[in-house]
Amino acid sequence: MSGSEGAPAGVSEALAMLDRALDHLNTADVAGLPASIQAEALRSLGRAEAKHTAARSRVLATFAGQGGFGDDGHCSARAWLKWQTQVTHGAAVAAVGWARRLAAHPVIAAALAAGELSPSWARQVCDWTDRLPGQNRDDADEILAAAARGGAGLAGLAGLAQEMYERCAPSGDQDDGFDDRWFRLGITFQGAGRAQGDLTPGCAAALSAVLEALGKKAGPEDTRTSWQRRHDALEEACRRLIRAGMVPARAGQPTQILMHMSLGELRGDGGGSAAEAAWAAARACQPGWVTGAEAQAALCDATVIPVVTGHVDWSALDRLTDAFLLTRAPGPHAGIGQPANGQPANGQPCRAATGAGPPPLSPATRDRLRRALLGLAADALSGPGGLAARLRAALDGPPLTAVSLPLDIGTATETIPAHLRRAVTTRHPHCAFPGCDQPASVCDIHHLTPRSRGGPTSLPNLVPLCTFHHLTAIHRWGWALTLHGDGTTTATSPDATRVLHSHGPPSHSPPGHGPPGNGPPGDRRPSDRPPSHGPPRRTA
Repeated sequence: MSGSEGAPAGVSEALAMLDRALDHLNTADVAGLPASIQAEALRSLGRAEAKHTAARSRVLATFAGQGGFGDDGHCSARAWLKWQTQVTHGAAVAAVGWARRLAAHPVIAAALAAGELSPSWARQVCDWTDRLPGQNRDDADEILAAAARGGAGLAGLAGLAQEMYERCAPSGDQDDGFDDRWFRLGITFQGAGRAQGDLTPGCAAALSAVLEALGKKAGPEDTRTSWQRRHDALEEACRRLIRAGMVPARAGQPTQILMHMSLGELRGDGGGSAAEAAWAAARACQPGWVTGAEAQAALCDATVIPVVTGHVDWSALDRLTDAFLLTRAPGPHAGIGQPANGQPANGQPCRAATGAGPPPLSPATRDRLRRALLGLAADALSGPGGLAARLRAALDGPPLTAVSLPLDIGTATETIPAHLRRAVTTRHPHCAFPGCDQPASVCDIHHLTPRSRGGPTSLPNLVPLCTFHHLTAIHRWGWALTLHGDGTTTATSPDATRVLHSHGPPSHSPPGHGPPGNGPPGDRRPSDRPPSHGPPRRTA
């Protein structure tokens, strides 16, 4: 039975009323409501979120303190939340964090329960007052909560918190500045990542400047959203840092590829390709492994190390052992080590000729023989003169034909020799995609005809491309780039409906200072006259 004035009689009834209220809001015809009612609903739901945070934290703190999670076979409240309420690890950590936070800040917990502070503001206030001495924390929470009730904005609360910190900090106490900064990069499905953190003002300003500079639209062909451009800008900034040799222990080393192949695949085994595909798929979820278009793009300009893998087939080793015994043992009383031609010196026929099975050996002796044969087989397969190296070296051209190392890893081979890299960047001091003015020093070297289709590593087949035009426009979206004899380039969209071309040979002058009548490199202005290197073409 409900209590007075419609109040619930207990927790179970309160939860049932909460469910019914939310069910009503989720099925109500909100489109037919006046804007004033919609606004009031949003304000009320905001207060409800604050009260929900306070209520959940209060119940969770008690539940965890009493060890209630153990009744369901879990070791912690966080694990219980993940499995019993079906939330992610991060959400469970956040819920436990709220319970601990509000237990340490009862004033803020009361303000949340009254709907006077939003959860985001409450967390920020707790972060500020956590820097204060413990004896001043409750008073500071009360002052900031009262200021928020009075209409102060978040910036005003931040200034008030800073003033309290300066007054309460012990004399001579130096803030190391590390309490307000953290960053976490979690690796998720198939090597993808999720970043979270709190940045200091200086770090935030530096990162914002980098993202703004590198996250601009690259041209009319750039259909990425602003958020996608900011992601790619962060990746580009990291690539440039590595390329510049500014990362310790990297020394400017570019991307390095370990190209794995199974020995069965090299030998043309019918099951080799399928086994290789399954093997690669099993490792594709590990950080650093790329396949498909991303692997093809990386192969354009990276250090490549060929790796031939193998495994022991014990049934095959047993057959090899039996065959060795049959051909080496002549009779029931002879030992191992007789001539292998089937005609021993005493004239007795060997077991292979008589059809008898291999001579009986003790398990220990047979195991020693198997190990010896396995060692001989490995010697035959591995090393610079082994079968694995010979098969790998028979592949078409470098970089897979480097001198090998056992079983079998080739030495790292640059796909673009230094002299060719210099020639390419001298011919095109900027990205070769029409209209892009990114300097060649931050570009990858792209094979116009991919190496997988027999494209040579030679000057006519190489151009510098910035990260966006190389990895995204070319290898992901499918734009085609054509290099003409005079150094001009033409870019064609995947559906061939858009064609972009540079109106003059690559210039070493800054954009906008090219020769008269030719325009800067990559000028996309429609031209009324045909370009100098061929018949008229459609322009974007």
